[in-house]
Amino acid sequence: MNQQVKAGKVLSPSTPWTERGVPGIHLPDEQQTFKATSTEPTVECTECHALVTRTAMSFNAYVCPQCDEHLRMKARERLTWFFDQVQTELGQEFQAKDPLNFVDSKAYPDRMAEAQKKTGETEALVVMQGLVKNLPMIACAFEFDFMGGSMGTVVGDRFVQAAEKAIQDRQALVCFAASGGARMQEGMLSLMQMARTSAAIQRLKDAGLPYIVVLTHPVYGGVTASLAMLGDVHIAEPKAMIGFAGKRVIEQTVRETLQEPFQRAEYLLEHGVVDQIVHRHALRDTVYRIVTKLMNLP
Repeated sequence: MNQQVKAGKVLSPSTPWTERGVPGIHLPDEQQTFKATSTEPTVECTECHALVTRTAMSFNAYVCPQCDEHLRMKARERLTWFFDQVQTELGQEFQAKDPLNFVDSKAYPDRMAEAQKKTGETEALVVMQGLVKNLPMIACAFEFDFMGGSMGTVVGDRFVQAAEKAIQDRQALVCFAASGGARMQEGMLSLMQMARTSAAIQRLKDAGLPYIVVLTHPVYGGVTASLAMLGDVHIAEPKAMIGFAGKRVIEQTVRETLQEPFQRAEYLLEHGVVDQIVHRHALRDTVYRIVTKLMNLP
């Protein structure tokens, strides 16, 4: 007799189909538990929205492997990627104060504490000294996530110290700029850093040492009006937004719609503001070649 067994019962061919088991499907025991497997954090490309693991992005210098979009890099990651060997970090002794007792929707010290917790940095500029292909250099990088990479007194202090150290050690200075401009919470003291950094750059040039600026996304305001536009050579990453006033502010002023690629690196290259646009993967070699040429090194 053709019979089936279900839950200890013998089923005959006349057993209704609603009581028959589905062949090939095995339901798990109700007591069985499943553990979710943890996955590696991913980074979403801002251009093509591809999800790439953070490790893969880090190894690729935060260039999207799908569409080649240059994503923003943390200042410390950028410098450790740029140097083959980091010898020392400069400027950590400078710490921000609240000279104006500034309060908007939050007190300035509270904003600073939030930015420090968010980024793990003490200020918006990180300065390191190290080797690139055995050539000693000093490089500084803006941390845009730290209050928009705004330039306050500590940023000025660290940049000036970097320039003075470059003069002392006869080394080139490289600046990776990414900023929204001056820091309004420090008022006129912030604007004074434009003059301080410009004077430091002039002393560097008087000493016959190269100052290379790498313009990343984005660079605006007082940083553009000072240290970001005073380099011996200006390199830009692809599609970086670079300007003084923002695009919307200009549109409201001239009452015209500004089309792409206005304020993009490619637009500025055509109009002579930028010397060259360099892919991030070729950036280290390019800076190395420029510095060796300017310093007449073999």
